[in-house]
Amino acid sequence: MNRQLSGFRAWMWQRVSAVYLALYIAYVLLRLVVSPPGDHDALVAWMGGLPMWLATAAFLVMLLLHAWVGVRDVVLDYLKPAPLRLLVLLAVQAFLLACGLWALAVLVKLL
Repeated sequence: MNRQLSGFRAWMWQRVSAVYLALYIAYVLLRLVVSPPGDHDALVAWMGGLPMWLATAAFLVMLLLHAWVGVRDVVLDYLKPAPLRLLVLLAVQAFLLACGLWALAVLVKLL
């Protein structure tokens, strides 16, 4: 079986990540409306707790995966010249990697 992220597998990752993103955002918004943190320190304590930290880390991974699959599919569908397609995909990968590393640095500071 091919290990590339294509066809049904890409579709499934897109859907799974979308569901997780929606559930995480709904939970965070509900939590902030029902019981908002009183100050910055309370917010940092809530986000720095291990369950919320792990959920946020998973959120960021899912967000990057969701973005990659979506942009990759659009690029593969609409950019026909192979060199241009490769250049755009490499640029998107570099951007998402930079965003992921930046998000990881922010998360590590919460611990």
